Amino acid sequence: MALSISAAVLLGIIVFVLLKGGYVRVGSMLACTLFGFTLAATGLAPVINSGLVSLAEVISSL
Repeated sequence: MALSISAAVLLGIIVFVLLKGGYVRVGSMLACTLFGFTLAATGLAPVINSGLVSLAEVISSL
């Protein structure tokens, strides 16, 4: 649980910086956010979650 909160905070900071820097417009950000929520409700969510957990384990073992 702590990992997903940390990842969410990190991704939130990245999105904020990209939005403030003008690299991402508000409409694009909203579309990507809605896509993420829609993707999380599909059958692919467990696969994505296990992939992120595996990636975190690889990074933490370095």
